Amino acid sequence: MKPDAAPQAFLDAVDADTMLREVQDWAAVNTGTGNLDGLATMAGKLADAFSELPGEVGLVEPAIVTAISAEGREFEKPHGRHMVLRVRPKAERRLVLTGHMDTVFPADHPFQEVSWLDDETINGPGTADMKGGLDVILHALKLFETTEGASRVGYDVMINSDEETGSLASRGLIEELARGKYAALTYEPSALPDGTLAHVRGGTGNYSITINGKSAHAGRNPQDGRNAIVAASDLVLRVKALEAKDITVNPAKIEGGAANNVVPDLAILRFNIRPKSTDAMDRFDGELDAILRLIEAEHEVGVHRHGGVTRPPKPVDARAQRLFDLVKDCGAQLGQQIGWKSTGGVCDGNNIAATGVPVVDTMGVRGGAIHSPDEFMIVPSLRERAALSALVLTRLSTGDPL
Repeated sequence: MKPDAAPQAFLDAVDADTMLREVQDWAAVNTGTGNLDGLATMAGKLADAFSELPGEVGLVEPAIVTAISAEGREFEKPHGRHMVLRVRPKAERRLVLTGHMDTVFPADHPFQEVSWLDDETINGPGTADMKGGLDVILHALKLFETTEGASRVGYDVMINSDEETGSLASRGLIEELARGKYAALTYEPSALPDGTLAHVRGGTGNYSITINGKSAHAGRNPQDGRNAIVAASDLVLRVKALEAKDITVNPAKIEGGAANNVVPDLAILRFNIRPKSTDAMDRFDGELDAILRLIEAEHEVGVHRHGGVTRPPKPVDARAQRLFDLVKDCGAQLGQQIGWKSTGGVCDGNNIAATGVPVVDTMGVRGGAIHSPDEFMIVPSLRERAALSALVLTRLSTGDPL
């Protein structure tokens, strides 16, 4: 296909029937983030599918990730391997495309099957978020490889196994592959079913604060105890008070305690923050440390902090805006009206943007109701979005649009 081929040629070249069959097959494999067997099966299917492209496909071991148990102990959480395809690694201009194979539905969740809602819509786990998006990556790259400009560009494809839980086992890999790239595309579903893209994003962080007090009898000698639940409750009010216009704080859960006649010696507070700027993120971090020292001193307890910001805020700078404009222009050539809106949601696009690489992170299918049994994918969007990405990749391979 010539680099100046009419955009309609990309639409005509998409094998929509094959795309649909692949999405249905992939959605039939449960890939809840904790289902290591299902993830291994899916990683194998993806490795086979992406091996049709030039380059080298490999499965990368997850980074070590720890969490805090309800008993206050730190433990290692297992994760699945991530798939990486590297094509023309020595090319002067290189891109990165990312997606995730995991879903929020565990192996024992009742939502496991794909069904038709109407002639153009299917309902199924991960159809929109984001096995449809993974298939868009595959077929867009197949189309791109037929163009004359493809040989001038290299790219990496990274499909991780843990995006739905924060990408802690793949964050380092994402940042490694993103650094130095010319541009990035991530294949979360569109922000709205009409194809609207997510623009500016806030950040997110998850914390687990373990408080170790001292047990005592609640009637005989309560003064000898150090109540961990009281200390955790004080902590809740203090971190909630850190909310401002540029950050929200959501205390989500307090665990701990025992019988009513025992002063509790253990409490775990779990909370989430949503900073809208890196300044807010950094400010909160320092203020939290000061509060934890105060809690230790005033309540005479031990405090252990675990976690932090997993995805920094994603602003849109001038280069990133030019990438959005390029996607919009390509959409117009294909008869697709592309707009964008800011969102409080987060994804791997946040981590890519933090490396200084321009990214559009909702290049996947049109759909909705994600993270629920009502999740749906609009089937014609497989063809639409594959052609859109192929055209965007072609434009990125020629000239210097960014």
